[in-house]
Amino acid sequence: MPTSAALRTIAEPLEHTEHPVEVIPGDARRGLLILCDHASNAVPDDLDRLGVAEHEFGRHIAYDIGAAAVTRRLASLLGVPAVLTMFSRLVIDPNRGRADPTLVMRLSDGAIVPGNARIDAAGVAERIRRFYAPYDRAIDSAVADAQSAGKPPMILTMHSFTRYWRGIERPWQVGILYDRDERLSRPLIEALRADPAGLTVGDNAPYGGGLPGDTVDRHAIARNLPNALVEIRQDLLLDEVGIEEWAQRFAGLMRPMLS
Repeated sequence: MPTSAALRTIAEPLEHTEHPVEVIPGDARRGLLILCDHASNAVPDDLDRLGVAEHEFGRHIAYDIGAAAVTRRLASLLGVPAVLTMFSRLVIDPNRGRADPTLVMRLSDGAIVPGNARIDAAGVAERIRRFYAPYDRAIDSAVADAQSAGKPPMILTMHSFTRYWRGIERPWQVGILYDRDERLSRPLIEALRADPAGLTVGDNAPYGGGLPGDTVDRHAIARNLPNALVEIRQDLLLDEVGIEEWAQRFAGLMRPMLS
């Protein structure tokens, strides 16, 4: 298990890097668990930054910019537990199934990842052991706590997306992703569309929901738990004002569902 001295965080200061997972305590009886799959851009020193140039770790290819800060603030506002990764998605992507070819990326949005180029099955298995599996176990534990409290949780996963993709501007400020279960996603979409700010809200956009083996599939769908994946545009999360605005917005949306 990597130690705090063995992890290097490059663009955004993060805490608790002595473990690949950060668990925020909260009241399991409230019936909500917040997850952040791509919270960190930290890379263990023994992986030597995967051979990737330092400036690349400030991009979306390394983590979801602003998502961790919104997750922490939202958990605090609602008094609910949260589980966040403390490693870069370039090390391994916990929002992919174990058999997914993009589990360990060799090329990401034009950036070559030399440290992943020749990784073999044993190398992937070791990253699963060090990073992916502890995240799964932490989520399993948080879900079990809520179930023991008599409140099987809704699962809300927080992500962020780039304003431009392949030169095209994306029109949405926020998107809600889901598979077949719309118990949480549909009320969120409708409430966001009714927001006085006049938001353009993606319905299964900018990405489609329902990726086999992803975090929601493994931990929510497999247990028939209500779920939604939130995508907030990254340029809206670049300062404390934006982070607070979005955390407060989702806190306001979720409180009636908790009560």
